[in-house]
Amino acid sequence: MWREARLALTDAVTALNCSMVPVHPWIYGLGQQTDNGAYLSPVNATAYLAQKLAGIGGKSDVVILMVASQTHDSFMSSLNQLTEVFPAPAFVQVKRLAQSAATLATEKMQLPAGMSAALPPSVPLSVPSSRAAFAAAAVKQAQSEAGAAAGLDGLKAQLAAFGQKRDAMLADIAAGLGDLQGKSARAWVFTGSGDVVTTLTQLVKDIPQPSAVHTAAVMLVGDNLEGIRGMIHEYKPDAGA
Repeated sequence: MWREARLALTDAVTALNCSMVPVHPWIYGLGQQTDNGAYLSPVNATAYLAQKLAGIGGKSDVVILMVASQTHDSFMSSLNQLTEVFPAPAFVQVKRLAQSAATLATEKMQLPAGMSAALPPSVPLSVPSSRAAFAAAAVKQAQSEAGAAAGLDGLKAQLAAFGQKRDAMLADIAAGLGDLQGKSARAWVFTGSGDVVTTLTQLVKDIPQPSAVHTAAVMLVGDNLEGIRGMIHEYKPDAGA
């Protein structure tokens, strides 16, 4: 069934294998393309996913994560939060496309800027010949350093440095996990399990925000999606995202 939920990573999240089906306004033949942007309703998005799901039959776990909004700003805000917690390629792509569409609409309303006499920003010079020369120089330097480090004292120093780097990397990983677990996002979630026909019946019931015009979703289908279900938590309006 559909429900609003809070998505957040926990220690209970596990690896899984599944099929992933994205749906968004920029899928050819699906969204409504206008001069002001691309639009898709949750009803049409759900119909598209239901059509995809109907083709598999049998039994399966199904999880759908969806963001929908009446305004572009609200849609972008939801996408930004969701990609912080669950940066699925489809959501990252939609975020980029939506940002590009908004930028293009703004640029259309602006007068063209005059020719600038300023130089372009400085960037690293990289051509095939220079890259080959840099690589050869790096190899030569590494060989020289390896020869200079021979001896017991040199090996001890290298091992100590390696231990320090390892400890620093482990600390960074732990801090990164803590940072990820501290983030959350609101989204509409559909979960179903077992007979696909029964799941399809539930999928098209009580579709959230049917009048929204900005919609993006990802459907996950697999034998066991407990790993992703571990991200789904009860949404409490007074507890933030």
